Amino acid sequence: MDFLKIFLVSMVPMIELRGAIPFSQYLGLPLIPSYLICIVGNMLPVPFIHLFARKVLVAGKNWPVVGNLFEWILDRGEKAGKKLMAKAGQGTFLALLLFVGIPLPGTGAWTGTLAASILDMKFKETVAAVMLGVLLAGVIMMTASVLGFSLV
Repeated sequence: MDFLKIFLVSMVPMIELRGAIPFSQYLGLPLIPSYLICIVGNMLPVPFIHLFARKVLVAGKNWPVVGNLFEWILDRGEKAGKKLMAKAGQGTFLALLLFVGIPLPGTGAWTGTLAASILDMKFKETVAAVMLGVLLAGVIMMTASVLGFSLV
């Protein structure tokens, strides 16, 4: 049941595996299985975000109840995409990998994939860069958790 908890937490935007790995250590779960489960949970939404999120957000930004939220998410994705392009130029793959891989607030797989979608990056390139970034973020969070630096 605890593995299911960390799997689901790793799918939540803004928390993702960055919060799920320290949470797994709080729950006393073994580190390597937790790392693998969190990676799968964090990566599961990525293809759907890339293929559908932008379309849904653009279509729904004028809807009555969620329009403002959708517009805010689009704006955040566009800003992240522009920031990524300004820093990366032609090296968008590496920039996206590092954007996702360095565990800072708002730089996870969800935001990175949305930014890549807004930048019209190719699907395979996006998934590969985000996957490598998630692996890197996971290693950083595992190390921090083992050393006792987690906030949980």
